[in-house]
Amino acid sequence: MTDEPKVRVLTVDDSRTMQGVLRKALSEAGYDVIQGGDGVEGLEVLQQADPMPQAIITDINMPRMDGFQFIEAVRKLEAFSSIPIICLTTETDEEKKSRARSLGATGWIAKPFNAEKLVWAIRRVTA
Repeated sequence: MTDEPKVRVLTVDDSRTMQGVLRKALSEAGYDVIQGGDGVEGLEVLQQADPMPQAIITDINMPRMDGFQFIEAVRKLEAFSSIPIICLTTETDEEKKSRARSLGATGWIAKPFNAEKLVWAIRRVTA
């Protein structure tokens, strides 16, 4: 057993069910998970997080502040500008994918998702 700190991941999704699924999948893979219920809450959780998360997973379709607005807001904050952001969404439209990329998203995973693929993607972006 090492005393290495766990990699922290912020998940932002308005679905309580999806929050539970993400928490379970990531916790079982050894990640420390913090969560926000939409973009506004996700931004608040991110700015108060200590230690800072090493990766963010965000939904696109959320109330108050959607995933695009959230990505844009995160990228405008110097301290968080280089954190990898993965979109986890039911959206599969190429136009939306390129919009997310142009705003600073690192990757895109479609729901329903495979937990192993998600963990693999997080490992890849936090390595």
